[in-house]
Amino acid sequence: MKKYIGIVILSALVACTNAAKKEDTTADSTVVKETGTSSAEVQLADPKIANIYNGYISLKNTLVAGNAAAAHQTAADLSKSLSAFSGCENTALIADKIAGTEDIKVQRKEFTSLSSDVIALFKHVDLQKGTIYVQHCPMSNNGDGGDWLSSDKTIKNPYYGKEMLECGGVVEEIKPKK
Repeated sequence: MKKYIGIVILSALVACTNAAKKEDTTADSTVVKETGTSSAEVQLADPKIANIYNGYISLKNTLVAGNAAAAHQTAADLSKSLSAFSGCENTALIADKIAGTEDIKVQRKEFTSLSSDVIALFKHVDLQKGTIYVQHCPMSNNGDGGDWLSSDKTIKNPYYGKEMLECGGVVEEIKPKK
């Protein structure tokens, strides 16, 4: 058992070492189109869902960049989009908690709960085109881990930003239903 735990810990540390690879850009290149036939990476049928996705990705990107002031504003915008979608009122309250502070540590902690709810929502949406990646960092939240959504397979960790930008991996892909 000790050997197994040691291997898991070693694997997590190796997976989360990004000292050799630092990227200057931290923005997700997500482009979401609500409907139509353009060459967007992710295309969603419902405009309200597309607004939620765009807001969520914007919030994730501000957390990746470590910009607490921008996260404060994007979380407020996301809260409005979530409030406008029936069933997401409680998730909007989590976005309000992120918007209510400019402490990046608190924002990132609340982002875990927000992501959990948003991931559950996006597993059941009408995705027309593209792939939404569910990504996971095993080290976030004091080792409890944390998930997030991305339209890019490349890991850009919102829980640690530049400290451990590439910590994590893709755990699931949400694709259009055929």
